[in-house]
Amino acid sequence: MYTWNHTNKPDFILMGLTDSKEIQLILSVLFLLIYLVTVLGNIGMILIIYIDTQLHTPMYFFLTHLSVVDLSYSTAITPKTLENMLTTNKSISYTNCFAQLYIFILLAATECFLLSSMAYDRYIAICNPLHYPVIMSPRCCLALLTGSYVIGAVDSTLTVFSMITLHFCKSNVIRHFYCDTSPLLSLSCSDTHVVEIIIFIFAGSTILGSLFTISGSYVSILSTILKINSTSGKQKAFSTCASHLLGVTVFYSTLIFTYLKPTKSYSLGKEEVASVFYTIVIPMLNPLIYSLRNKEVKSAVVRLVKKGQGSRKLI
Repeated sequence: MYTWNHTNKPDFILMGLTDSKEIQLILSVLFLLIYLVTVLGNIGMILIIYIDTQLHTPMYFFLTHLSVVDLSYSTAITPKTLENMLTTNKSISYTNCFAQLYIFILLAATECFLLSSMAYDRYIAICNPLHYPVIMSPRCCLALLTGSYVIGAVDSTLTVFSMITLHFCKSNVIRHFYCDTSPLLSLSCSDTHVVEIIIFIFAGSTILGSLFTISGSYVSILSTILKINSTSGKQKAFSTCASHLLGVTVFYSTLIFTYLKPTKSYSLGKEEVASVFYTIVIPMLNPLIYSLRNKEVKSAVVRLVKKGQGSRKLI
């Protein structure tokens, strides 16, 4: 165990997921493949929505930004994780560590409210379809998007600025694969009680606030769907929500498991598995969920392929 003087602010050491070289190699190959799929999938989703005018709707406006957020926070963590596993350099500077934490919290909190905005969009589309174009106007969509980023920035700023006031003099070894709140707090020799309360309040408000919005939207949606007489009408209404509901379930289950518990209960193992899932795996899954389970996106891909084939024939 290394001790250090916080006044010099030297590098932290990221211990990663395992000490075994063989397992590190396997994980690095796996994470690299996942990251490549994440990049291609999210950029592909953004391009499809941008090119196909039939997808220029509020739902896909939010989905575009969801892809941007997923791609960004995966990029903030995965490349550094791969560097740590493939090289002997496991250090990260004090500044870069807190920058990584700031970016991650900003984007994770933003994603929570983007998912809420998407749920609200589905609620209006199913429960109030006649007023949908008026309610979900470009101005409303922009306001919801801006609000998502602002809340994320406030959450991240208050969390990180409360943490940098702490003295880290126990050790510079972070027993995790990226800079997260719980592993960093465990290194502090200051009283972390107030900081833990701040983190719990803001993390809890972000997760539960957005989750209540999503839950309320889907309760109303379910109530409306049950009132539809035809089976085909119910299936059509539910199919518009299925992808989003699956994405929400996967994202929030891991997020709640990791953050809505006392910091003192942090331990290696289960928390790291959950962290791998929502920082590395979920950004890859989202474009797959919203494309493979979405008829509109699949139809857009077919149209683009046919358009490309038509252009080749003309040439």
